[in-house]
Amino acid sequence: MGKSTTIAFRMQLKPGRVDEYRRRHDELWPELKETLHEAGIHDYSIFLDPKTLQLFAVLKLRPGHRREELPDHPVMKRWWLYMAELMETDADLRPREWPLVPMFHLD
Repeated sequence: MGKSTTIAFRMQLKPGRVDEYRRRHDELWPELKETLHEAGIHDYSIFLDPKTLQLFAVLKLRPGHRREELPDHPVMKRWWLYMAELMETDADLRPREWPLVPMFHLD
């Protein structure tokens, strides 16, 4: 079995939406959690910069992951619709993502 790949990206929360964003993630739908795991995502964390409302996500992808298939999954589409009022999105309601470039890592 190969090594997991770590990726990180930034998203943008809308003003006044911090508490609701946290609440919705605290109550993450079991079917969404299962879908993410089945796509090969694990060890997924999202951090907030309260000053800028930028969200920083870091996740690991298992070898053979299927993350690229998630935009077509019905559960993912429902989640994006549910979250769209809280954050900046693309036209398809996918949260806008800005990839972050790895600069340093310490094991």
